[in-house]
Order: sequence, then structure tokens, then C-alpha cells
Amino acid sequence: MAQWLDWAIELQSLAQAGLHYGHDVYDKERYQRIREIAAEIMAVHADIPVERVQDLFCNEKGYQTPKLDCRAAIFQDDKILLVQESNGQWALPGGWVEVNLSVKNNTIKEVKEETGLDAIPQRLIALHDRNLHNEPPYAYGICKVFSLCTVTGGEFHENSETLGYEYFAQDELPPLMADKTTVEQVQMCFEAYKDPQWQPVFD
Repeated sequence: MAQWLDWAIELQSLAQAGLHYGHDVYDKERYQRIREIAAEIMAVHADIPVERVQDLFCNEKGYQTPKLDCRAAIFQDDKILLVQESNGQWALPGGWVEVNLSVKNNTIKEVKEETGLDAIPQRLIALHDRNLHNEPPYAYGICKVFSLCTVTGGEFHENSETLGYEYFAQDELPPLMADKTTVEQVQMCFEAYKDPQWQPVFD
């Protein structure tokens, strides 16, 4: 990750905590300015309007913690299920974990929404720090939770998130949407699928 991005992330995190826990009005003004500087750093280096950066990067309160992203690995005949995104690329089914759902229940929900299939998470494959594995790096922390799932029923139905799904062999993967799923992450899922003694990987 670029050094400037590390600095911007740390500045924003410190400012967010200061705004939440601080009491002195003048200190809060200083923390707010630090947060603005962090957004300006992001805007200049990422060539994104500062207003957009503030919406994405500076819109939370309290102590900053990573977001959760769940991904499901589903196999059939030694092939893995991938969903086709609206841009034509492919990824493991999944998405943001909602605040009122566990990771397991959110995985079930995401698979149903994106594929129409009824899936049950069976084993944890990995817990990844997204910025160590996926590009481009994000300005906030994300933990990606990969789980091995089995399908009990269902069928594809049209939805607003995916164009469809297919099963792919390990050596015949389509173009992947790397910010969501990398080739290495899919290969990891194959390894976990083939190994009943698989030990979850975590960063």
C-alpha cells in the first residue's frame, strides 16, 4: 500500500476517534480539520472529488473498525460457482455484512440474492485483510470472510446485482473482478474444498 494512503487512513482514524471521544470544542475543531486534510490527501492522490472522498471516507462516527465482507465458496463436480457482475467480470457470491445479521446468515442471504440458491455455510476458509490481497486498496479496513458452503436447493432468478452464475474448473477461470475476488483467493477455496483437514487462514 502507498505510504500516503497509510498516512491518510491513520489521520482519518485518529480524527474520527477524537471527534467522538473529545469534549473540548477547540480540540473538536482541530480534529475536524485533520479529517478534512486526510480527505484532501485522498482526493489529490486518487484524483477523486473531495466531496466524494468525504462521503466514502469521513462519514462514520465512533472508534473506527473494519467492515465485514462475506464470500461463499460453492462447489459442484469439482467446479466452483462464480457470479457474473454487471461489468461482465466474475466473483464469488457475497457482499457487505449487515448490522443485524451474523456472518453466517448474511452469507446465506447474499447467495440467495445473487444466485437464487439456498446455501448453508459449513466451514470457515479464511479471514483476509482485504488490502493485503485485493486491488485497488481501500481507504478503510475490510475483513473478507470466506466460507465453504453446500447448496440445498433453489434456482437462479433475475436480480439487480448479478447477470447469472456458472461453475468453473480450477484451470478454466474467467476474468475476475479483482477488487472482490482474486485468482489466488479462488485457488485457496479449491484447496480448502479438497482438504477435509483445512485450517482457516487469517491475516
